[in-house]
Amino acid sequence: MEPGTAEFAHIGKSVIIKGELSGSEDLFVDGVVEGSVELAGNNLVIGPNGKVRANVNAKGVVVQGKLEGDIRATERAQLRSSAVVTGDIFTQHISIEDGAYFKGKVDIQRETKPAARAEQKPEVKSATAAASSASPAKTAGSAPAAVPVSTTVTKP
Repeated sequence: MEPGTAEFAHIGKSVIIKGELSGSEDLFVDGVVEGSVELAGNNLVIGPNGKVRANVNAKGVVVQGKLEGDIRATERAQLRSSAVVTGDIFTQHISIEDGAYFKGKVDIQRETKPAARAEQKPEVKSATAAASSASPAKTAGSAPAAVPVSTTVTKP
């Protein structure tokens, strides 16, 4: 997630943005951003001169400058030694270099598995329950057992 290793949109030192910032490419901010930053599926790098006062939602976040707001990084958050961060961080992986300032809480998220997502969808549960109402004892198991139960019920 270094600015030199991929194509990044660049917000320079003299640029000030107020409002909602969103995009579908990686972004390097060395200026001032106030509001919100939405880069779902892409990376954000806050450069050494960057000052961001916003909640950030991105795939990966690297902070070298200042950030005031929450970070929601679906993959990784990195606070470099020059970082000053005030806010909460929600991510799967975090790296905080020696010398970085951080005030807030860290919530390490687990990777969501497809089976866990299927269990959360009410329409999947109700379809399985309706298809297997003839044999309720078989549906008492875990979600992976629901697929064989549905197959068994449909073969009478």
